[in-house]
Amino acid sequence: MSYCSAIETMTGDRKVLHKSYHDKLYGFPIPDDNELFCRLIFEINQAGLSWETILKKEAGFRKAYHNFNIKKVAGYTAKDRERLIADAGIIRNRLKINAAIENAITITQLQKEYGSFEKWLAFHHPKPKEEWVKLFKKTFRFTGGEIVNEFLMSIGYLPGAHSKDCPVYKKVLAAKPVWNKN
Repeated sequence: MSYCSAIETMTGDRKVLHKSYHDKLYGFPIPDDNELFCRLIFEINQAGLSWETILKKEAGFRKAYHNFNIKKVAGYTAKDRERLIADAGIIRNRLKINAAIENAITITQLQKEYGSFEKWLAFHHPKPKEEWVKLFKKTFRFTGGEIVNEFLMSIGYLPGAHSKDCPVYKKVLAAKPVWNKN
């Protein structure tokens, strides 16, 4: 068995950084709404940049966005937006910052209606990628096809996070809820 080809070709500190995410997080289900929100924000912020940039800035993001506490982020004010745009520990893109805040507000509404963000996702599962993209574009800000695809792969809702011969692949399958075995 070999790891996914992207991990196999990396070396040094870069491989350590990516392998930790690959082995412990990528493709695994996330039952916590704040962590689901975190992953969505990471995918939005990765647009146009490398995933490595996001991994290196994880601590900065967690600090800047109150560890992705959805209720706190949903309540951010203009002062918070300015604080974030000035924070070198994150991606300082006004559109992405605004999307994070607006998406937090949307998630709080989904939590009221469905009980949780996770339950909203489960309610709509399974769907092909194209239908997920339409749903996300209708529901959230700054969620194009690649962002939606990567987000859903990264949390186990769409296949493709790992090659079938990767040792993590079987761990991901074993971790998925029965209703989400794909």
